[in-house]
Amino acid sequence: MAPAGSVVVTMENPNNFAVVELEVEKERTKNKKQFTWLVLLKLHMAISLLSRSLLGLRKLLSTAQKRVLSLGKRQRMGRLLVLLRAFLAVSFAALLLEIYAHKSELHLMEAAEVRGWVQEAYLAWLWFRAAYVAPLIVSISRFCIVLFLIQSVDRFALCLGCFWVKFRKMKPRFEKDDDASASYYPMVLVQIPMCNESEVYEQSISAACQLDWPKEKMLIQVLDDSDIKSVQILIRNEVNLWRQKGANIVYRHRFFRTGYKAGNLQSAMSCDYVKDYEFVAIFDADFQPNPDFLKLTVPHFKDNPELGLVQARWSFVNKDENLLTRLQNINLAFHFEVEQQVNGVFLNFFGFNGTAGVWRIKALEDSGGWLERTTVEDMDIAVRAHLHGWKFIFLNDVKALCELPESYEAYKKQQYRWHSGPMQLFKLCLPAIISAKIPAWKKFNLIFLFFLLRKLILPFYSFTLFCVILPLTMFVPEAELPLWVICYIPVATSILNILPSPKSFPFLIPYLLFENTMSVTKFNAMISGLFQLGSSYEWVVTKKTGRASESDLLGLKEKADAEQQDIHLQKQVSESDLESLIEMEDETVTEKKKGGRNRVYRKEMVLACLLLTAAARSLLSAQGVHFYFLLFQGISFLVVGLDLIGEQAS
Repeated sequence: MAPAGSVVVTMENPNNFAVVELEVEKERTKNKKQFTWLVLLKLHMAISLLSRSLLGLRKLLSTAQKRVLSLGKRQRMGRLLVLLRAFLAVSFAALLLEIYAHKSELHLMEAAEVRGWVQEAYLAWLWFRAAYVAPLIVSISRFCIVLFLIQSVDRFALCLGCFWVKFRKMKPRFEKDDDASASYYPMVLVQIPMCNESEVYEQSISAACQLDWPKEKMLIQVLDDSDIKSVQILIRNEVNLWRQKGANIVYRHRFFRTGYKAGNLQSAMSCDYVKDYEFVAIFDADFQPNPDFLKLTVPHFKDNPELGLVQARWSFVNKDENLLTRLQNINLAFHFEVEQQVNGVFLNFFGFNGTAGVWRIKALEDSGGWLERTTVEDMDIAVRAHLHGWKFIFLNDVKALCELPESYEAYKKQQYRWHSGPMQLFKLCLPAIISAKIPAWKKFNLIFLFFLLRKLILPFYSFTLFCVILPLTMFVPEAELPLWVICYIPVATSILNILPSPKSFPFLIPYLLFENTMSVTKFNAMISGLFQLGSSYEWVVTKKTGRASESDLLGLKEKADAEQQDIHLQKQVSESDLESLIEMEDETVTEKKKGGRNRVYRKEMVLACLLLTAAARSLLSAQGVHFYFLLFQGISFLVVGLDLIGEQAS
């Protein structure tokens, strides 16, 4: 047997030996040249990657420096920020004390060796810490860990339910009788509530007008709450344009804009002609339903008089736009495919998402209609309809195209409203839930699972455990958190969250860190809604960019007719309207010069400093995993606090 790497040449004619040897030498020379070029190519690629990385890092540091310099501007500090800053000051002082004690080896001294007041004070602190501080922290941490485990079990149960739904193919279906389905075209009202939606009004109106439903059986209401005159003109002219094309569409504008979206919808439902319609489909301004949306949703109501709502899933045109949209897509994919689908199949109840759904108008009227008492009017009407016995269906296979917030500021405001509103609603609905004539298990589901566990407990323990208690345990080693609380269970639950969107697995760690980072916003919103602070009633319309995918529903036909539409538009606009449009362009340019700048978020910055201080303290006690978790979590807070995630305005 020849040794490895040798060349064996078998020759029948010895005279050919020189020729064979020459060919082998040529082959060796050729291989050497190929290897050299390959090494040079790899080296060039590595240098290019390194230079791009350094340039990106330099740009990132320059941007971070500008954000830090802007911290000097005075801003109003909330109660939570004041508490966090005080916590940071105490932690930093404790870190300096621990560094001094570590260098002086005070922790190794016996009582008889103590000399000086500093050493006496440090030993007194150690005694007080072990006797009083550590037991208090341990008690709070155990309480949070129990909540953490309960929420993790709930998450695991939802995932098992989703697996069972997919395994048994438990999807809502309707009878597809050709004759019956061809004749079942009930009267459907389509509502598009909007407010200053200058970026997306065209595509939403276009998608609604292209719904495949008999025109005489469908009316589209464009409910414009815009307070900018020029935007009103644009939307009204877009409606007139589609009316000329034959669409059955009307434009409504309120003179008194009260109650935000709930007031807008309730005002529209008070029209006299609404009594002629049986169902209402609601789409927010950035939603673009497919033409067959009504044909896939409305037939579920046939022969099912107890059904009040059919909810479709959201699909996103910009889910891969940046890191922020990717992380949002993970959360919403789990929300729809797991939470909504499982609750819809097993409980016939879930929170209405406010859009991409079809309501039976009788169910809305029976439940009291749209109320203006909270900022989550969609969840409010869903809870009241459930208490009146109406059933819901979620269609995971029917999707409506929409847009995710691309900037952290827009996303933060959206999440604040989504977490403060449910706490307002919980306080308002609790007496009605207790006195409702529904089974006890439904009351338990509403009070404990729907409100307390998923709306209150989750942000509470996430913020308290990972942003307060964990840094504290670095300065109070007697109350150390177990490794499975910090690492194993959070990673396991994050994996469960990512299962509905498997392409997002590379973002597992950023997702885990970002969710902990968002806990401060969610906790603050939850407290604000629970105690009805002023900011909990604030409604800010989520900023849209009007992005469209290649499969956008505007279609090639509209692009081809763009010039013709412009001609119609110019004919319809009066001189006063033109002046308003010119003013709008001037305002837009001025706004871009004034605003559009990234902010510095002080709560996140303070928590970043706090976690990094705790990470430095953990180095003294060599707590491996704790150090890395605190370090990366602190960096995550720093990135978010400096607004370096998502769309960059400037």
